[in-house]
Amino acid sequence: MSYLENLFSLNSKVAVVTGGTGVLGNAMCKALANAGAAIVIIGRRKEAADQLAQQIITNGGRAIGISADVLNKEQLLAAREIIIKQFGKLDILVNGAGGNMPGAVVMPDKTIFDLNIDDFRSVVDLNLTGSVLPTQIFGESLAATKQGVIINISSMTAIRPLTRVLGYGAAKAAISNFTQWLAVEMAKKFGEGIRVNAIAPGFFLTEQNRNLLTNADGSLTERGQLIIRGTPYGRFGEPDELSGTLLWLCSDASKFVSGIVVPVDGAFSAYGGV
Repeated sequence: MSYLENLFSLNSKVAVVTGGTGVLGNAMCKALANAGAAIVIIGRRKEAADQLAQQIITNGGRAIGISADVLNKEQLLAAREIIIKQFGKLDILVNGAGGNMPGAVVMPDKTIFDLNIDDFRSVVDLNLTGSVLPTQIFGESLAATKQGVIINISSMTAIRPLTRVLGYGAAKAAISNFTQWLAVEMAKKFGEGIRVNAIAPGFFLTEQNRNLLTNADGSLTERGQLIIRGTPYGRFGEPDELSGTLLWLCSDASKFVSGIVVPVDGAFSAYGGV
């Protein structure tokens, strides 16, 4: 194996990916599998998780799909038991589950006073608690061996607050803070073998935002146009463009890196508009 292959290899590693059946989660699962890791796809849609696992297996990888809700402790504990029984260990956790709800969004013709506070709580719960709880369940296995990697998914709206998405933005800002806090917590109490970082994707077309950013004919909505104008690359990202950053953060190539949030955004977060 060459120097570079050895540096970025995930051979013999076991990676758990929550939200692995989404557009970005799917790409991350395949990237980790291509680097040699066995993949555990956790999602509420068992059929979709199994289908992705089969795709990875067909391409020569190792994978299983498990049905579990990231907000359900019992289901996550059951998932951990399956993982340990099947693979004997756990090395990488990618907290990829998340999402938004219409009631947690403040549209241009509305104000904060119209916000549905129940939807706001649900969005914060899904994105924040939905990362903290899996970290408690799966991270405990990492702490037992004092080795492993945790990757959280932040957002552009955590770096530069965006209009409308109040609930999602608040949750993702908390994810960035949680990432830094957890990196210190793990290093101080379990040693340097456990690293915690986050990726902040720029704008990628997903199942959740496609209708918000594009029209039925594929043209950009007004918001989509604003985003493209604010992205120096002048386009949306492709899901597999997260792969290099993910593999860097999961491998020994980033052995002395912990507590950072990496934008993968076509320079959106660096652009002031002038």
